[in-house]
Amino acid sequence: MLKPPAQSAPGNASRDMSHAVMAVRRHLAERLYGKDQAIRLALTCLLADGHLLIEDMPGVGKTTLAHSLAQTLGLGFARIQFTSDLLPSDILGVSVFDQRDATFHFRPGPIFTQIVLADEINRASPRTQSALLEAMAERQITVEGITRALARPFCVIATQNPVDHSGTFDLPNSQLDRFLMRIRLGYPPASAERRLLSGDHPGAQALQPVAGPDDLARWQAAVATVVTRDALVDYLLALVARTRDDNAFAAGLSPRAGVALRRAAQAWAFIDGRDHVVPEDVQTVLPAVVDHRIALRDGAGASASSYLLAQVEV
Repeated sequence: MLKPPAQSAPGNASRDMSHAVMAVRRHLAERLYGKDQAIRLALTCLLADGHLLIEDMPGVGKTTLAHSLAQTLGLGFARIQFTSDLLPSDILGVSVFDQRDATFHFRPGPIFTQIVLADEINRASPRTQSALLEAMAERQITVEGITRALARPFCVIATQNPVDHSGTFDLPNSQLDRFLMRIRLGYPPASAERRLLSGDHPGAQALQPVAGPDDLARWQAAVATVVTRDALVDYLLALVARTRDDNAFAAGLSPRAGVALRRAAQAWAFIDGRDHVVPEDVQTVLPAVVDHRIALRDGAGASASSYLLAQVEV
């Protein structure tokens, strides 16, 4: 049996950072009623320096969550509405000829910011979707043979309508694998929806930042130092290996997915104010990390993550 290792209590700096992240969570909860779990998962993804895919019905708060994250953390923000006629140059930028000096000047696209909202990403063509691949994997873009670095921190938050909706294109597996996590918001509880229907909501009013880009960068660095003991790594390896060896899965998890699972578990532990990862952290983030990457062959019944947890012993 894998048991949590004995650890000393986190230092004052760790506790202070955990309290600051808690303040961010409370601030976001003032805008998104009844979405505490989704808020924590989204913060987990951001603290793990990953990209986030939000899949759900229209009107449940996907865009609001992305915009509120940027406002609360004082980050640069750009929203790109993905449509069938959107071109890669509309995202990355384009060189424009200046007749005054007879030279081309690069005009940066909206990708040059800190949080990019790719709204309804699956309504754009695969060619346009692929414009994000280099940015998501390497935090840079290459246009006309010139490579340009992107801002840091940098995060793509994409929203996606259910794939059975008209006018959508499935995201390729290569792109899904670059999203560290996928979450769903769901409908709000009755008490939260009552507040909305009663007019008790700030609407489009901007949230005031309670942290800044330097704070986020410091938290991300601290997440990377959260301890993952050898026994916990063995558990992660067992989960990944099971997806590759069990014929119930259509395909196994990639090495990138294994790294994503570890980083997400570290971020979840960090939010709890702990300096080490325990199995429960892995189990909590597992659905958001793996269910968009792998599927069961029969395509019905249990999700890939719930089946996986039932098969691999802690």
